[in-house]
Amino acid sequence: MFENMFQKYITAKNVIFFIIAIMFLIFITKIKDIAILFFASYVIACSLNPLVDILSKKMKRSLASGLVLTGTIGIIFAFFIPLLGMLGHEVKSFIVHIPQYFDTLKAFIINTPLINHTHLANIDFSNILSSATEVTSQFVNQSINLSINLAQTFIYIIAAVLIIYYFMADKDTIKKGYLSLFPENMKEKASEIMLSISNKIGGYVIAQIATMFSVGVIMTIGLLIFGIDYALLLGLITAILDIIPVIGPAIALVICLLTALKSGAVAMVFVLIVFAVAQLAENNLVRPFIFGKILNLHPLIIYLFLFITAQYLGVVGVIFAPAIAATVCVLIEELYIKSIN
Repeated sequence: MFENMFQKYITAKNVIFFIIAIMFLIFITKIKDIAILFFASYVIACSLNPLVDILSKKMKRSLASGLVLTGTIGIIFAFFIPLLGMLGHEVKSFIVHIPQYFDTLKAFIINTPLINHTHLANIDFSNILSSATEVTSQFVNQSINLSINLAQTFIYIIAAVLIIYYFMADKDTIKKGYLSLFPENMKEKASEIMLSISNKIGGYVIAQIATMFSVGVIMTIGLLIFGIDYALLLGLITAILDIIPVIGPAIALVICLLTALKSGAVAMVFVLIVFAVAQLAENNLVRPFIFGKILNLHPLIIYLFLFITAQYLGVVGVIFAPAIAATVCVLIEELYIKSIN
C-alpha cells in the first residue's frame, strides 16, 4: 500500500513542485505587505464573484465585473457619506471633550477606594493628557505628513480596486494559470482546493459585514434608549472595531465606558448592559450561524491565527485572520486529512 502511494506521489515533478511551493511561501513572508494586499483583494473578489457569475451570463465578464465593483463602491459611499454627515457634530464634540474624559477617569480612580490602592492609581494621567493635547495641537502642523499618508492610502485603495477587478474579470485565466503550476496528476485536486477556498473565504466578507452591522445597530439603539451621549458615534466605533477579533470589542468597550464615565456609574452600567446584549446576540446568534455555516471554524482556531497574524502580519493580518485560518484549514483537510481517511 505505502509502496504504491510512494510510486504515485513521490515523483521528481512533485518533489520539485513542493520545493518551489516552500520557496514561494518564504518569498511571501519577505513581501508581506504586498501579499496581504493581494490576499485581501482576493477575499473581496471571491465574495463578489457569485454576482459577477450571474451577470456574466447576459454580458461580457469584464463588463459584469465593472458593474458589480462600481455598484459596490456606490453602495458604500451611499451608506457612509450621509452617516458621516450625521456624525460630524458628534465627532467634533467628542474630540473637544477628550481632556475632560481623562480628568473624570483620574477623579474616579482617586475617589474609588477599591481602585486607588492598585497600580491604576500610579498612572500619570497628566502625561497622557498632555500627549493627547499635543497630538491635537500638532494636527494642523502635521498636515503635510497627513496629506502624504492620505495620498498613500488612496494609492493603496486604487490598487486594491484594480486588483479586485482583475481577479473577477480574469477569473478563468487566473484559474488556468494557477492549475498550470501543478503536475497533471494533481490538477483535479488543485482545482477542488481552489474552489473550496474561494467559497469559504468569499463568504467571510459577507459574514463579517453581517456581524458588524448587528453589533452596530444593537449598540446604537441600546445607547439611544438609555440616553447615552454619542450613541451613533459609539455604535459606529463598536461596529468598525468588531472586525478585529477579541481585541476590537475590548477596545470599543473601553471607549464606551470612558465616554459614559462623566455621566456617572448608572450610565456605565447601562453601557455594560447594552454591550453585553450586543456581544451575546453576535456570539450566540449571528456569528455561530453565519461564520459556522460559511467558514466552519472552531473559535480556538480563529484565536490561534489571530495571535499568529498579529505577530507577523500586523493589524490588516488580524482583520483577515479568519479568512487565513479558513484557507490553511482547507489545505490541511484536502492535502492531509482526506488522504489518510
